[in-house]
Amino acid sequence: MSAALHILAAGMVTAVGLDAPSSCAAMRAGLDGFCETEFVGPDGAWLVGAPVPLPPAPPAPRPPAGAERLARMAAGAIAEVLAAVPGAEGRSALILCLPEDGRPGRPLGDAAHLAEEIGRIVELPPRTRTRIVAHGRPSGLVALGQARRLLAEGGIDYALIAGVDSYLTGPALAHYLADERLLTQENSNGFIPGEAAAAVLVGAGGQGALALAGLGLAREAAYLYNRQAEDGLDLPLRGEGMAAAYRQALDEAGQGFDGVDFRISDVSGEQYFFRQTALASTRLLRDRHEMQDLWLPAESLGNVGAAAVPLMIGAALAAAAKGYAPGAPVLIEASGDDGACGAAVLVQGARP
Repeated sequence: MSAALHILAAGMVTAVGLDAPSSCAAMRAGLDGFCETEFVGPDGAWLVGAPVPLPPAPPAPRPPAGAERLARMAAGAIAEVLAAVPGAEGRSALILCLPEDGRPGRPLGDAAHLAEEIGRIVELPPRTRTRIVAHGRPSGLVALGQARRLLAEGGIDYALIAGVDSYLTGPALAHYLADERLLTQENSNGFIPGEAAAAVLVGAGGQGALALAGLGLAREAAYLYNRQAEDGLDLPLRGEGMAAAYRQALDEAGQGFDGVDFRISDVSGEQYFFRQTALASTRLLRDRHEMQDLWLPAESLGNVGAAAVPLMIGAALAAAAKGYAPGAPVLIEASGDDGACGAAVLVQGARP
């Protein structure tokens, strides 16, 4: 059993803004947070990244690092959401989206301790139900499914979906440089490492500008590293995993792909993921179709990992609320290095 989800509020802490309005305005204007980092590439040049301009927390003289930094960023996004819906903190479950377990350079150790620290900073009630979803970029789509189930079970009025991540750690950058996956002067087929936190508040009722109409989760057999797997396969990418996620979400929404007005994707610069989304859309298109806008937050923020889906939902919410969205429905997509694929269809206003 599932409940309809209404998107009620959003919060963000990004490289282009420390709240959702400034972050969304900057992304809409095409601004970016790219700058030289303190990390050096193999050619001796400073690596470019998209760090969050997080101020120091007195009495500390420097901005926080590591898990403390993640906690501060996530707490900022969550506090913004709770300020928009007073009283929600006592009637909400927290679903925390984090980087994949075992990801090289993962910027945290104990996920449960991070959740406790976030709750302490935001002053969430000690009885708050908390779930951890550690699937990287698609985590927020998994969290939407969990939120529907929690709301259908009762006992809470809201689910608070928060994502936080950072690729700006020494071990992470060393790994992705060795794999030739970072964008550098010598490699155009790569991503810019970023960091961010984002949160959205969802409920089974309300007057949010957007509502979840359909959700799809699937897996791509020809995932990025499939040729390095133990079975030795080197499958060609056909986009079947993402196409399956599209179909599930669109079927649940009662919508055809040609009826989607625009998409928001976590694609962050690597050719593999551009091909995946292009192939998936080609598999679903059957007739002549008008140009469909594709929004890429990574153009402003780089690769923000597990923060991607709450951030994309927040961007869609701001666009719908302020009237600059190309239309509705909007399809949001995300995928992971391990082949996990997900898609969500959001429609305007309340959905019965």
